Amino acid sequence: MSQPVIIYSTANCSDCNQVKQLMKEQGVPFEVRDVMTSTAYQEEVEKLGFMGVPVTVSGAHAVKGFNLPELKELISAAAR
Repeated sequence: MSQPVIIYSTANCSDCNQVKQLMKEQGVPFEVRDVMTSTAYQEEVEKLGFMGVPVTVSGAHAVKGFNLPELKELISAAAR
């Protein structure tokens, strides 16, 4: 991976868990940022234009929710 993948999430979020599981299945390393533990992480999500989680970011790509086609695009772009 040339671009790091960051997943903004919360502890009991089922969509967040689906995104993390997808990344594991695809062999994509990622960093989890729990927005409930850090106001800085909350602000980062808001600056991206989102109010909820999960938000998955890699480079210029940001995907809200568990949107499989968009997540696959993000994974492909992150690998470049």
